[in-house]
Amino acid sequence: MTTHQKRLEKYAELALKKGVNLQSGQGLIINAPIEAADLVRTISAKAYGRGAKNVHVEWSDELLSYMKMKNAPMKVLETFPKWKAEGLEEMVKDGYSLLTVYGPNPDLLKGVDSERIAKANKASAEALTGYRDYIMNDKTTWSIVAYAQAAWAEKVFPGLKEEAAQSKLWEQIFKITRVDQDDPIQAWEEHNERLRQAREYLNKKQYKKLHYKAAGTDLSVELPENHIWHGGSATSEKGVEFNPNMPTEEVFTMPHKYGVQGKVSSTKPLSYGGNLIENFSLTFKDGKVVDYSAESGEETLKHLLESDDGAKRLGEVALVPDESPISKSGHIFYNTLYDENASCHLALGKAYPTNIENGPSMSKEEMEKHGVNDSLVHEDFMMGSSEIDIDGETKDGSYEPIFRKGSWVIDFE
Repeated sequence: MTTHQKRLEKYAELALKKGVNLQSGQGLIINAPIEAADLVRTISAKAYGRGAKNVHVEWSDELLSYMKMKNAPMKVLETFPKWKAEGLEEMVKDGYSLLTVYGPNPDLLKGVDSERIAKANKASAEALTGYRDYIMNDKTTWSIVAYAQAAWAEKVFPGLKEEAAQSKLWEQIFKITRVDQDDPIQAWEEHNERLRQAREYLNKKQYKKLHYKAAGTDLSVELPENHIWHGGSATSEKGVEFNPNMPTEEVFTMPHKYGVQGKVSSTKPLSYGGNLIENFSLTFKDGKVVDYSAESGEETLKHLLESDDGAKRLGEVALVPDESPISKSGHIFYNTLYDENASCHLALGKAYPTNIENGPSMSKEEMEKHGVNDSLVHEDFMMGSSEIDIDGETKDGSYEPIFRKGSWVIDFE
């Protein structure tokens, strides 16, 4: 067995043990590209070895996706198979875990009419609302891991040929997810503990607002009463600990949907719907985007913001120190799973109900009353850097430093 194969085995084990934390007798859904068949088969074998009752794989093929998005009639793109949405929802209601193997080509749909992409994304989001709400409320365990697909690898390492680029990207993935360490499971337990200390500190503080300042950014973000910071591992409704994202370097909570004021500028490209949005800025008033611009991908950004009213508001604020392993790698990954863990970020769209006390049991009316944003979308974008300063505003109106020059200035010990 080669070194790569050994690490792929450890990666699969990590995804099952610390990612979804699959339990004996539980089912597993895997969303994956066909290029990841080797990893999916390894994960499946290990899942059955852990007592999984069934492994259901939802395969995707980027070339076929491109063909459909480019050529199918608009009325086809505007619909999503009801049987598929109902089937996925039925499985998560039956306790299935969800593992997404992720590594799309950031430029897959470059040149395709952005309106066609927007229509397809909206149809999918509407059809999968029930399924997605089950995941976002942590009613079951779920996780996302990366796969070094060729097109993605060549985007990150453009000077290398396909095989060399993939090898280099795998090297980064294994390092960033701690798979290259002797005991990745123990390394993740220690990492989760560090993030737990950060989130507990912020939960005790219960800041009224966060204030961000950097080049192109001067933003005030109100936090709702009884907000909850999460980060690292999460706990499902049934009490099972899991890691939603691998890697993860963030602690995050929700903003008040009507309490965001000012301007924010992106610091990394956003890959959305197979297109890149680069060097963009958003201006907020009373929580809503009232102006925006982008050096490239502005039409894609426009369609994202027009997904629904909630897409123009924030659903997440996340703090990530600039010295995170992803940031220290020095690479832009053109992949939200990785880039969001290199940088402080915000998310347009739906908030996680788990980020507020009693959120999962709130009605829509109660969520609105507490300032919890709802939307068909949830899209993270990166706005942190080694220059960003962040202050927390206490209930008495005083300011306390949280980040200076992109790093924590708080001792959590």
